[in-house]
Amino acid sequence: MALNFAQKQAVVAEVAEVAKSAYSAIGAEYRGLTVAQMTNLRAEARKSGVYVRVVKNTLARRALADTEFACMDEGLVGPMVLAFSQEDPGAAARVIEAFAKTNDKLQVKLIAIGGRLLPASELGTLATMPTYDEAVSQLMAVMKAPVQKLAATVNEVPGKLVRTLAAIRDAKEAA
Repeated sequence: MALNFAQKQAVVAEVAEVAKSAYSAIGAEYRGLTVAQMTNLRAEARKSGVYVRVVKNTLARRALADTEFACMDEGLVGPMVLAFSQEDPGAAARVIEAFAKTNDKLQVKLIAIGGRLLPASELGTLATMPTYDEAVSQLMAVMKAPVQKLAATVNEVPGKLVRTLAAIRDAKEAA
């Protein structure tokens, strides 16, 4: 179904708005996937806070022009589905990677994060990036470790004194 000019403008505006607030984007060729498989992909993406949209390449180029994903411009060739991570940088990569494991017809072509275009082979690396909560948890563990070691070291001095006195007492009782 052909879109009229107003509908095209709406699509461009919607994708541009999403792209401006997204952390990362993935472009994948979906040639050969059924409607049911695409519906499953969209459902999984919604659960993870990922915006998935099939957009004509010319409209996608216009939508991405003034965003940090403009680097994807030349790679927009063929039937492409765009996935934007809205909550954390690795969300789209995790969704696409999991879906691609069971559907080999989904081929990742473009990965963009922070204004840089990454090779498609970096999908796994991006997918293993921690979520916000995981990153905060790791940071807190790193910050807590020196304090915990200091407390254990300071506590060890009186503990060693008590053990030494107990050993001397036991030695005197045995003698």
